[in-house]
Amino acid sequence: MKTELSILIPTYNDRCTKLVKQLFEQAQGIEDLHAYEIIVADDGTTEKDILEANRSINHIEHCRYIERPSNTGRAAIRNFLAQQAHYAWLLFIDADLTVIRKDFLKKYLTCTETQVVYGGYEVMGEHRGNLRFVYEKRAERKHKATMRTKRPYQDFHTSNFLISKAIITASPLDVRFRHYGYEDVLYGKTLCEQSIRIAHIDNPLGFGRFEGNHSFLAKTEEGLLTLYQFKNELNGYSRVLQIAQQLRAFGLTKIITTLFRCTKNKWKASLCSNRPSICLFNFYKISYFLSLYSKS
Repeated sequence: MKTELSILIPTYNDRCTKLVKQLFEQAQGIEDLHAYEIIVADDGTTEKDILEANRSINHIEHCRYIERPSNTGRAAIRNFLAQQAHYAWLLFIDADLTVIRKDFLKKYLTCTETQVVYGGYEVMGEHRGNLRFVYEKRAERKHKATMRTKRPYQDFHTSNFLISKAIITASPLDVRFRHYGYEDVLYGKTLCEQSIRIAHIDNPLGFGRFEGNHSFLAKTEEGLLTLYQFKNELNGYSRVLQIAQQLRAFGLTKIITTLFRCTKNKWKASLCSNRPSICLFNFYKISYFLSLYSKS
């Protein structure tokens, strides 16, 4: 049993009070947890009402809310949290997730066989017509620990994981990843190269807040730009990159990118409608990614 724990929550324009209270209540109920803290680090939130709401976290015992003046990026804010932590075990949780299991913290505390543990997430609610929801539901089977264990380093994410402070201090996340996407994928590769085992367990948080279709499509494009920027380092760790390499090898880049330029707006309109197609979404991602080669 791990007896000391730092729970770390990076946030940007997210209300965290409910999540913090859920975690606080669970931690308070664990007799063997001798010391704990919950630290929320705000990475330059711009919404004043959200800032004001999150400041109430400072009034909860064992909890601390740190406001950062500007956005430093998804990797840097997690490294900052690790530096702020007082205890040997760190549990990173994304601010837009929800605790859905009464034994969530206790299950992590009993993981004694490895220094990195990923618990996964579970899609919640019913949001028909929402592209992100439909995409996540289609991939739901892959979220199970039995599936993730088959590709432990490629299927690692920083949304809900336990790690020893010694590991992340010695090997922090790559701060070049300032924009959305793939900082966790590269970190999985880093752990693999250092022969640090990742244990995958079914200890999910709930994921039930989905941005609109236009926002999700823009975020997807941002992530693909990140993937392109770091394509050499992420080789072997991205399905999109693998497919793009195969299509380029067959000489299909020009045909696909020409089609993409001609139909991009029509595809986007369809994906942002109330009946988005996941097949079209997957083809859009590949086409968008291939188009980046012609721009470089």
